[in-house]
Amino acid sequence: MTVLPTTRRQFLRNSAAAGAAIATGGIAVPANAQDVLKIGAVYVSPVSEIGWTKQHSLGVEAIRAEFGDKVETTVIDNIFKPQDAERVFRELAADGNQLIFGTSFSHGTPMQKVAPRFPNVAFEHCSGIKHLKNLGTFEAKYYEGTYVAGVAAGHMSKTAKIGFIGGFPIPDIVGPANALLLGAQSVNPDTTCSVIFLNSWFDPGKEKEAANTLISQGCDVVCSMTDTATGVQVAGEKDAWAIGYASDMSKFAPDHQLTAFMLNWNSVYVGAAKAVAAGDWKSEERWQGFAEGVVAMAPYNSAIPADVQSKLDQTQADIASGKLHPYAGEIKDQDGNVRVAAGSIMPNGEIRGFNWFVDGVIGNLG
Repeated sequence: MTVLPTTRRQFLRNSAAAGAAIATGGIAVPANAQDVLKIGAVYVSPVSEIGWTKQHSLGVEAIRAEFGDKVETTVIDNIFKPQDAERVFRELAADGNQLIFGTSFSHGTPMQKVAPRFPNVAFEHCSGIKHLKNLGTFEAKYYEGTYVAGVAAGHMSKTAKIGFIGGFPIPDIVGPANALLLGAQSVNPDTTCSVIFLNSWFDPGKEKEAANTLISQGCDVVCSMTDTATGVQVAGEKDAWAIGYASDMSKFAPDHQLTAFMLNWNSVYVGAAKAVAAGDWKSEERWQGFAEGVVAMAPYNSAIPADVQSKLDQTQADIASGKLHPYAGEIKDQDGNVRVAAGSIMPNGEIRGFNWFVDGVIGNLG
């Protein structure tokens, strides 16, 4: 097994050597390519001990564990800007990587530009919405986790005010924010949710300011969908409840995290690698949640009463089985318009394109 972690600066500095291959759309395949599977992964932020990028790094580690010395991986982190991402994806393809992962919504356009030039390379895009013959996507049903977390928040909040911090106002974040409130409102219909967007996935300073703002406004439960544990830490410092994201973040505020909705991409990463190795990879759209094990809840805080914990477990089981759907109507938007009628369920296409807030959300998408 060969592991080749690469920094953004090193990769871009060394990339000039592959210029000729890029010019022709070629792939530089080493002599032993039939024996060693070359895989590249591009992370949107630095790898830390928890969070979004950490969970993707665990997916790469799962590939290494599965394939041993039959795989060679190149990992490049902190790639967010589209112009940098496009160049990095091209270089990875030109260097002979047969499978390349992009891990951010912002990687979408760059991957869509690069993939057609390397038709024999399999590209996998997390959070993507566009598919090509050699570009597949995978995504998690985050809203399933936030709904269960919202039920916990509804039981534990004393102010009936919860807060949500998101990276960007994109559907993958807007939808989970709505589900968080809907879960809380299933316990207390008067609950509101104040939302702040950072316009960044990784900005601990802005996230700290946002968390403090929400708590000062009376929010006694705060959920952050970013790539740091800052929201959890601030909640711990301010004696508020926290909900973690992507990883179990309880170590950062052991007495104050209610739970976390965690992500496990291992099956996606290993499955894609096996398919490429077998020669039967194909572009797919995967959108998975509790039922597939991609979304899971972290252990519940012991302060949550036992009967409530049982209710949370049952809620999760009901969502996994399809008995309960977080977006079952009636659901109104902020203006009081009925968006999902009673007795119906919001269609998947509309969930994937969420661009409005439910009644009770305080904030806007601007």
